[in-house]
Amino acid sequence: MTALTLSTSAAPGLRADAIVIGVAKGAKGPVVAPGAEAVDTAYDGKLAAILETLGASGAEGELTKLPAPAGFKAPLVIAVGLGTEPGPDTEFEAEALRRAAGVAARALSGAKKAAFALPVADAAAVGAIGEGVLLGAYSFDTYKDNGAGTGNSLKAKNGRAPLAEGVLLGGKPRDAVHKAALARATAVSEELNRARDLVNTPPNDLTPAAFAAIAQGAAKEHGLKIQVLDDKALAKDGYGGILGVGGGSAATPRLVKLSYTHADADKHLAFVGKGITYDSGGISLKPAGHNETMKCDMSGAAAVFAAVVTAARLGLPVNVTGWLALAENMPSGSAVRPGDVLRMYSGKTVEVLNTDAEGRLVLADALWAASAEQPDAIVDVATLTGAMMLALGSRTFGIMSNDDAFRSAVHEAAEEVGEPAWPMPLPEHLRKGMESPTADIANMGERMGGGLVAGLFLREFVGEGITWAHLDIAGPAFNEGGAFGYTPKGGTGSAVRTLVRLAELTAEGELG
Repeated sequence: MTALTLSTSAAPGLRADAIVIGVAKGAKGPVVAPGAEAVDTAYDGKLAAILETLGASGAEGELTKLPAPAGFKAPLVIAVGLGTEPGPDTEFEAEALRRAAGVAARALSGAKKAAFALPVADAAAVGAIGEGVLLGAYSFDTYKDNGAGTGNSLKAKNGRAPLAEGVLLGGKPRDAVHKAALARATAVSEELNRARDLVNTPPNDLTPAAFAAIAQGAAKEHGLKIQVLDDKALAKDGYGGILGVGGGSAATPRLVKLSYTHADADKHLAFVGKGITYDSGGISLKPAGHNETMKCDMSGAAAVFAAVVTAARLGLPVNVTGWLALAENMPSGSAVRPGDVLRMYSGKTVEVLNTDAEGRLVLADALWAASAEQPDAIVDVATLTGAMMLALGSRTFGIMSNDDAFRSAVHEAAEEVGEPAWPMPLPEHLRKGMESPTADIANMGERMGGGLVAGLFLREFVGEGITWAHLDIAGPAFNEGGAFGYTPKGGTGSAVRTLVRLAELTAEGELG
């Protein structure tokens, strides 16, 4: 993991492999952003003109390298685009700083030390830049050969290790607020990167039992309470949804309850995550071309796991319980079949019309278990439907809720931390499509609005009077395209920062 430090040193005298500065898109061309004044002076005030000559415009994601001026102890200056220059008396948005830092950190693989001379107007900027550096420097290469015949997680795809140290210039190392912002950024980013690791781990290694064991290790490390129900315990207690989905696999299912409590807490949040460690579709087998990335179908559980651990690391005065519904959905002689009826943990019966609509089945059991503790609110997270990807694309997750105000609060929290999201409705007329002649409800309804149908199904398993929201992260959970900003190819850690922010807002008394 990349180390982060704060420094008030001047850029020219700092020993580093590179100095990172910001450049914005101004009305008449590129504009050197605050924080890079010393660098601009060393170029005789002509840095913006030099960058323009090199083709830089200041557009978001743009990166330009140039030799450092004479007298600098760093050999390289990297100018990274921040997007449109803000107006007078307006600062750069945190997300612009986060993305710019991420772009630079990705380009600095192999470097031992880089100084980030980006705009630092306040502690929020310190946190945003810190997150961008740590998230952008991420790489997953556990299964790559380092040349000696063994995998090496420190090696990047180009054979170079991630950036070793990022120094945030303008951050005050003795300022308690700046130090706290950096500590928060470190905790959030490290746990989000652990969620990415989980999503990227091949399903032959990340079985439900293996995921549960990782959670047990984290619980011991951070003083969390943990309960793991294996297939025998699930059968004894009547978790028909999780058992039904996991019944076709030799890798038996698990339900993990991970609890963080604080002595001063008076609110309780429950996070529920879909943890299908591999989704073949079951008997309703996915077509060719749709199986290869299905290791990512446990992204919701990874996000919940990371959020609970982060809450513990930050010492938030709020109780947070994470429920990880873990199963592998495989076709076999013991797999659930279309037409089967499952009796869920709630006692309701579900007719399974499509075994590839399995995520809602494991979540239903976990939602009911979470409801039994009467938390102040429940938020579930899942790569649930392709329909949500069709509606919102690959970078935005959908938010549904049984409470409009809570849905808005979740949306605001997501936008605040830089996770694109959009509020979605739960149209009552779509509930009729899930009526079953043989069971209380079917696991499928109308094809049109399929993401909303899934949300309506989940709502059936939330305890009466409990505030609930559903995050469908099917689009942004796994990036099949090229890396951008601080987002890598592969697992992204989607929703981790939203969940952490919800926990913080609850602890601060601003939510619920």
